[in-house]
Amino acid sequence: MSQFAPLQNDTFLRALLRQPTEYTPVWLMRQAGRYLPEYRATRAKAGSFMGLATNPDYATEVTLQPIDRYALDAAILFSDILTVPDAMGLGLKFLEGEGPVFDKAIRSEADVAALAVPDMAKLDYVFQAVTSIRKALNGRVPLIGFSGSPWTLACYMVEGGGSKEFHTIKAMLYKRPDLMHRILEINAQSVAAYLNRQIEAGAQAVMVFDSWGGALADGAYQAFSLKYMSEVVRQLKKEHDGQRIPAIVFTKGGGLWIEEIANSGADAIGLDWTINLGKARAAVGDKVALQGNLDPAILFAEPAQIRAEVERSLTAYGKPAAGHGHVFNLGHGISQFTPPESVTAMVEAVHSFSRAQRAA
Repeated sequence: MSQFAPLQNDTFLRALLRQPTEYTPVWLMRQAGRYLPEYRATRAKAGSFMGLATNPDYATEVTLQPIDRYALDAAILFSDILTVPDAMGLGLKFLEGEGPVFDKAIRSEADVAALAVPDMAKLDYVFQAVTSIRKALNGRVPLIGFSGSPWTLACYMVEGGGSKEFHTIKAMLYKRPDLMHRILEINAQSVAAYLNRQIEAGAQAVMVFDSWGGALADGAYQAFSLKYMSEVVRQLKKEHDGQRIPAIVFTKGGGLWIEEIANSGADAIGLDWTINLGKARAAVGDKVALQGNLDPAILFAEPAQIRAEVERSLTAYGKPAAGHGHVFNLGHGISQFTPPESVTAMVEAVHSFSRAQRAA
């Protein structure tokens, strides 16, 4: 007997598993975030981003805020992609206006030798949040768990924070590929263990965010990012509590490699806005479902323009067919400056147009 309420809306999960749906489901990357006034109010109470992310009650509250406001088809755990390296002892903090930084960067042979898969007990606040959110959702929509990809985590670990050029990590990749592979192997084991614990805690689908895979050259992407994402997917629990748990992988800037990503073992591929959905569908066939891929900037336009762009995107994907699946999303995270009413226009357009598409 499951400790959770039965799922009332499984459209998102069925789309990921390429099963028929009455309409195209939709959720947004970073859907719980700074563009919502209610989020800003909760964050002010928490005192800081990490104060919010490490408190299961606050994490539950902000995860449900977009679900209460919009007719979204999935909730995503409120957390950060850098929780895993933080648990490795690198000391994560967020500086105002600068984003995440680590107290300690992984640069030397000794640093790499000292790296180990973290004790998952250090991430217990995340697993508590997953269970708390799943209970609070009460079966309304499925809950997505997530992690950064091995390569993306390595970028922050080696650079010591965010980067535009990735000079330090790329120097290590080319000069000492042995060290790079060792970091990535540990990251892959860590991410797989972390996601499996999220699944055990109640996540009904999981997503791997490869935010910086697109910064790699062809060849390097396959060897240093895709290989290790595939390694994560291979280790994931495919079923839990009698339910199939779909996995999504998303490489921002990865459109060039979509056919190779389709062989990663994941159930679905997230796409950014640079690739045409119809061409992507033709390239992957019925091997995987697709997720994406509206340009987040369209949400600064008028409602009629948002509707037109949604319809253009769904028309590009084409009429749903047996063995194919599509989850509507943005091509990257929603901007903090997005007017909340723009999301209402987008969600309504996805649901209404995709129903009409199926009826045509």
